[in-house]
Amino acid sequence: MFKTYSSLTKFGIVIFVLLAGAAGYATGFQIENSFSIKHFLWFLGGLYFLSSGSLALNQVQEYKLDQKMPRTSKRPIASGKITPTAGLILSFTFLFVGINMLFELSSVAAYVGIASVALYNGVYTMYWKPKWRFAAVPGAIPGAFPVTIGYAVNNPDIFNSESIYLFLIMFLWQMPHFWTLAIKLADDYRLGGVPTLPVSLGVPKTLFHIGLYTFTYCGVAIASPFFLHTSWVYAALVFPFAFMLLKEFFRFYRSEGKERWLAFFMWTNISMLVFLFIPVIDKWSFLFIERV
Repeated sequence: MFKTYSSLTKFGIVIFVLLAGAAGYATGFQIENSFSIKHFLWFLGGLYFLSSGSLALNQVQEYKLDQKMPRTSKRPIASGKITPTAGLILSFTFLFVGINMLFELSSVAAYVGIASVALYNGVYTMYWKPKWRFAAVPGAIPGAFPVTIGYAVNNPDIFNSESIYLFLIMFLWQMPHFWTLAIKLADDYRLGGVPTLPVSLGVPKTLFHIGLYTFTYCGVAIASPFFLHTSWVYAALVFPFAFMLLKEFFRFYRSEGKERWLAFFMWTNISMLVFLFIPVIDKWSFLFIERV
């Protein structure tokens, strides 16, 4: 039962969402304020229900598409384990609970959450994804909102440089992340009629676009001192991870997408968490060590 539930709500993705939200929460937290574990857990609960509801709703919307692709045909609704109606009720309930929990903490966070659902389940799922080869680019906007939601819970000024840095990191990360998977799963997407880059443009051009966004992503991370206060932690963590990510990309590129895809994929994901948590470590390192 738990396996079916976790598959419906894509629990693995939700974990990444919660980690990103926690990074935004900690970065937006004002040092002079007192920390409340109840406040933090309530935020995590709200974000959990919001993201789980949105991902479950996506499976309701796409169960016929999922049935066409071997990778997704065993999902709960596509395989018939759960009816679309049951999935719809659960997703709407989760969304309602999640949005209301966020409203209790911050109206800005709740409105960003609503915008995330509208863009992902509305525009992206229904129009961009089935019709546009570059759907992943605007689709990365709602994908980057969890870190902004976390930031907004403690600081409603989501257009300051700190918040923009966090958003850009999570936004730019998604293109290398998704297109690398799309190369590996090109046959599935072809069967489903989804015009991802590898299907519509081929692997060589997809690798070019992956490289373009990977360099931009690493560039924003390296330029983090222009967005927020940094110390020695910045150089100690950003440069090694940016170097390793670029190194793995060149290996992946030279193999024409046939080798090292998993290594590049994993370094992309790990680097995202590192780049998001650098502001957290830098901001709160004074509690443990003296800044130099």
